[in-house]
Amino acid sequence: MDAELYTARPELRRELAYDRLKTALLVGDYPLNRRLAEERLAAQLGVSRTPVREALLRLDAEGLVRRSPEGGWYPTAPDVSAVHDLYEVRLVLELQGLRRPIQGGRAAMHDPAVLEPLRDEWRRLAGEAPAPDPGFVTLDEDFHERLAASSGNPSLADLLRMVNERIRMVRMHDFLTEERVRRTIGQHLEIVEAVLVGDLTLAVARFEVHLGESMAVVEERATRALARMVAGRGGMGMRA
Repeated sequence: MDAELYTARPELRRELAYDRLKTALLVGDYPLNRRLAEERLAAQLGVSRTPVREALLRLDAEGLVRRSPEGGWYPTAPDVSAVHDLYEVRLVLELQGLRRPIQGGRAAMHDPAVLEPLRDEWRRLAGEAPAPDPGFVTLDEDFHERLAASSGNPSLADLLRMVNERIRMVRMHDFLTEERVRRTIGQHLEIVEAVLVGDLTLAVARFEVHLGESMAVVEERATRALARMVAGRGGMGMRA
């Protein structure tokens, strides 16, 4: 039983149940092809079935679980190969956004009205970095989409948004440690500051390092989680 959940106020219990289940799914705690029984999960967490059911519905919307036609919820396997391919698409889109002003695009420079508030927001995050949380992926996506939009090509930003939606489930693996959250914040600031001073060569170099590191972390963690799911070596998922 999870003591923090058991003693939490009812309004926090739902959110805590969701957070616990989400993290457990991301690290591979639940074996593939084994039903996520609401009763067992509720007993493990020390809550009623209602917070568990609500959490599973949210996790289904995020692609972390799937509902069987026969009934019941099952973990979704991360598709590591598809993520690698989509990271390549991200690379092309975001590099085009960074280089657009020096490749004859209609924008003479990136829009400072977009970039300056973005820089200020991430400076505030650097001053008080959030705790590790898979949900940090949405802040990360927002940064990259606004950076792309600053190039003056809204269609490019729209395409990037669609790619991000497809890989969000697996990219959550990138933000499970304090080190990765802090490193991401620092690298974002380095990129946007280089763009603001017009040093696009430096911005491109920093971005390539940033995306390469992110892809390596995501692939390694997702592969490890998948191996645990296949082997059935998870923690919470193996307890009755």
